[in-house]
Amino acid sequence: MDYKVVIVGAGPAGIFAAMTLADFGIKGILLLEQGKDLSKRERQNPEDRLCGWGGAGAFSDGKLTLSTEVGGDLKDFMEEGPLYELLKNTDEIYAANGAPDRIFGKSSPQLEELADRARMADLELLPNRIRHIGTDNCRAVLESFKKSLGGRVDIHTESEVKELIADHGRIQGVKLADGRSIPSNFVIVAPGRSGARWMKKQAESLGLKTRATSVDIGVRVELSAPVLKEITDTAYESKLIYYSKTFDDKVRTFCMNPYGEVVTEANSGIVTVNGHSYARKRSQNTNFAILVSSAFTEPFDDPIAYGHYIARLANLLGRGVIIQRLGDLLTGRRSTRERIDRCLTRPTLRDATPGDLSFVFPYRHLLSIIEMLQALDKIAPGVYSRHTLLYGVEVKFYSNRIDVSPEMETEIGNLFAIGDGAGITRGLLQASASGIIAARAIAER
Repeated sequence: MDYKVVIVGAGPAGIFAAMTLADFGIKGILLLEQGKDLSKRERQNPEDRLCGWGGAGAFSDGKLTLSTEVGGDLKDFMEEGPLYELLKNTDEIYAANGAPDRIFGKSSPQLEELADRARMADLELLPNRIRHIGTDNCRAVLESFKKSLGGRVDIHTESEVKELIADHGRIQGVKLADGRSIPSNFVIVAPGRSGARWMKKQAESLGLKTRATSVDIGVRVELSAPVLKEITDTAYESKLIYYSKTFDDKVRTFCMNPYGEVVTEANSGIVTVNGHSYARKRSQNTNFAILVSSAFTEPFDDPIAYGHYIARLANLLGRGVIIQRLGDLLTGRRSTRERIDRCLTRPTLRDATPGDLSFVFPYRHLLSIIEMLQALDKIAPGVYSRHTLLYGVEVKFYSNRIDVSPEMETEIGNLFAIGDGAGITRGLLQASASGIIAARAIAER
């Protein structure tokens, strides 16, 4: 069967592209996903955490950040007003499909006072309105999306796309790993972060222009929830930016999870750390990431490989994720199981290996992380405590950014690239919105 539109990847970008096209009444839509259907995905399986219906978001914390500044670069393609309206409409679609009604981080005198205190500590607080789906609710929302596509879009899971087929500057279709070719008038690629290397290979094969982006490398911090209670009650997920005194590197907090848990995730054979929180289940701790941004110039232009190298080093030394008390790090000794057991902060990731993160991180990164913890302690006393736990490594890989038009079309005619896999977005809401942008452009043709 010939299809008008083939979508590669059933993460948020691909799903929203499919829903938008179907809502326009477009017939002949095929959505291909290399991973399993949602009902077959298992949290314990590393590959299932990243691939399958819903993408990596299926087991994520499910935070929808209603901001033009956070979660992607769509502001490079749209004016702020129209972009905000698009993000707002996208957020409402999530709400209509089961996401909780409550919005965190609304403007308040308490939030303004917190921002003032942050500035005095050399920190910039980015206020954001956030809808928190919760790890335990994500599955139901994704099931609702799939149900809405029933009878309108053909969905093939466990169908890996090997390559994109183009001729004379126009897309012709896709070739699957089993050797079959599927012709199509339009192709939308939305491979997600796990498909970053595949996307880079396809771009090179097709001669598409790309730009190397940065890689964010750091630790997952875990501490007793009361230490950050004022901040999380005021802003829920505070996004704080700091520029290190020594190297002037950008350091930021990311994915703050009040009363959450630290978890592992697998990507291309490496194990890294992450965190999430549930809507109905609470721990005694709060966790968040501290990430140091690294960008490279000539002759090195592969930040993804650099991030993999650091993560593999941690896996080599710790046979997985390493955990260390801040007090042990500052006194130049490794953490042991006995020292972790004596720690006032009880780790939620029990199978992390006690070790020494100073063997893993370059001096530049380690010093920037320590400086950030010192700055945070000024607005939340207790952050810079010997009982604070650090897990490593947390890495955020960003695909090389594909050159696209404001409609998300590449230099190859009728080939659109969207979402995190195209290096354009870095979060659920902007990824979903990029799918809407591409679908609208196709519908108009």
